Amino acid sequence: MLVSIDDIRRAAAGLQGVAVRTPLVEIPELSAMAGFPVYLKQEQRQPTGAFKLRGAWNALTRMDPAARARGVITYSSGNHGQAVAFAAQRQGVRAVIVMPETAPAAKVDGVRRWQGEVVLAGSTSEHRLAKAREIAARDGLAIVPPFDHPDIIAGQGTVGLEIFEQLPAVAQVAVPVGGGGLAAGITTALAAVSPGTKVIAVEPDGAAGYHAAVAAGKPVRLASTASIADGLIPLSVGTLTFEHLFPRAASVTVSDTAIIEATRWLHAAQGLTVEPSGAATTAALRARRFEVTGPTALVVSGGNIDPARIPTLGDGAPR
Repeated sequence: MLVSIDDIRRAAAGLQGVAVRTPLVEIPELSAMAGFPVYLKQEQRQPTGAFKLRGAWNALTRMDPAARARGVITYSSGNHGQAVAFAAQRQGVRAVIVMPETAPAAKVDGVRRWQGEVVLAGSTSEHRLAKAREIAARDGLAIVPPFDHPDIIAGQGTVGLEIFEQLPAVAQVAVPVGGGGLAAGITTALAAVSPGTKVIAVEPDGAAGYHAAVAAGKPVRLASTASIADGLIPLSVGTLTFEHLFPRAASVTVSDTAIIEATRWLHAAQGLTVEPSGAATTAALRARRFEVTGPTALVVSGGNIDPARIPTLGDGAPR
């Protein structure tokens, strides 16, 4: 079940002409703060606004053709849903996306932009999964998981390959973690091509599923999660993703206050529209939540947010 570097390289070949080879850009202000060059891997520049396109495309293209032709369904807070809708539209198949009732309008609109059918269900990943299973059984649709699947992990791992190709001297890569698919893929890729590179898994304080799993030595279900970073709040890190992450990826958590500050700073100082989930790694560095020991890449995982919301993020809510 574990993903190999060959799986990731095969995914990279399949993504040519679909996913963008996103830039890795040094940010002088962050480099000065850290004492080493710091770069942003800008996955918000993907056609769907986030890295999720990589895994979704790989999963759909590797699916049994007959199953794919009947249509697909997924459960997502937004970015994976947009990616599945995009991939399904490109391949001419139906896509149903089960999203939380609290999903940001920008992400709902994004799914519909790619002709995805939106179904709203509850507030947790468990609510969405139950609804997706119900619809899949009724309509004969294939479920495309958001993170805990080898093809998803392999697709996301192409980010790690690109970082190494763009910066062979990279000493550290900080990756945001929700279910762990992106971090698992990047960790697997770097273990093969640059084993000396350290992976830092960054989570919100209020949704630290990987941190809890590291302490327990296995995935554990959190009683609840809450964060301004809506893409990083599943109740548990994935079982398969954890197998790829532990013990190689270090665990770091960061406050919502720091995430909001980083989101605003990226927008005001760098001209980057980045959602809170995508700004978590920048937040961790700016809050000095990990020691910088060499050239460092921060994965900016998504930018699906209305820019007008950024100045008011967190207003009236606990931080």
